[in-house]
Amino acid sequence: MNFKQHLTRNLSNVPGWRTNRKIVVIESDDWGSIRMPSLLVFEKLQSQGVELTKGDERIYNEYGNLATSNDLAALFELLSSIHDMNNNPAVFTAISVVANPDFEMIKKNGFKEYFYEPFTETLKRTTGCENSFDLWKEGIKNWLFVPQFHGREHLNVAVWMRALQQGDLNTHAAFEQECWGFMNQHRMGISYQAAFELEYLADLESQKDIVCSGLRLFEQLLGYKATFFVPPNGPINNELVDVALKEGIKFMSGPKIQYESLGGGKSRRVFHWLGQKNQNGQRYITRNCFFEPSQTGKDWIDSCLRDIEIAFRWHKPAIISSHRVNYIGAIDHRNRDRGLVQLKQLLQ
Repeated sequence: MNFKQHLTRNLSNVPGWRTNRKIVVIESDDWGSIRMPSLLVFEKLQSQGVELTKGDERIYNEYGNLATSNDLAALFELLSSIHDMNNNPAVFTAISVVANPDFEMIKKNGFKEYFYEPFTETLKRTTGCENSFDLWKEGIKNWLFVPQFHGREHLNVAVWMRALQQGDLNTHAAFEQECWGFMNQHRMGISYQAAFELEYLADLESQKDIVCSGLRLFEQLLGYKATFFVPPNGPINNELVDVALKEGIKFMSGPKIQYESLGGGKSRRVFHWLGQKNQNGQRYITRNCFFEPSQTGKDWIDSCLRDIEIAFRWHKPAIISSHRVNYIGAIDHRNRDRGLVQLKQLLQ
């Protein structure tokens, strides 16, 4: 990294909670969510002119799919082979959604109403994932894979449904292939992936219901209450943080500079730091390390080790952001294999 980046990384680690312990946390986002159903779907949507490969979104559409049983087995084998000074295995905090759109019901009702299905139902009808949830439960039992809350869906339901109702061609083309994660052209720049960004302030009430129903479904499926909430793509109105408290959320993830979504294209800056306590007593956890080996053209092992070195220099835990896409191979097994090799090298 250049001098400016080096200085920024150091300064950003100064505020907040400190410890002399060398703590490493791996927060891995997007588990449970549909992204790209298959290579065939990717190629079909590309031929229809749907934008799938712009910027950082490219890797999620080229490789992103639900984690198969083989993906999870390979990841768990790796994690269980690496131990810390107390002989505990490496562990992923799996930041997970618990539902996906029920495309059949939405279409059957003429796009007038939104329906969703538990992600466990999505797994059952996806080739290679039929038994994946058994692996989830095994990973939880063996303390290798600990899901926490990413939202009900990785989808901005209100914005997406309005686009469908207005007949947006690309949105309908993707819908027919049971996906939504393309570069949509929204007048306020709202990504369909940004589940809690507000187009209109009036959408806040439905988002409150999404948070509550999502957290209840999380407990129903996984057998325990989520305590940590990582909003998809970052944007969120902080009233949702208050709602999440009532359903058991004690910890929030947030960027160091949050742009709180206020609707109508408006936002306000809110600053966060590690261990910060809000008015409800919830604590903020901020990430300070990054490991995304699916993104080529960078030495991610060296880069992440430098991030970790800076974190430890300032007596901070190393909290690593590393998305699911790096460890899945249903579309291209080479992506998973590359990600696991580099993860093993990093952990060693």
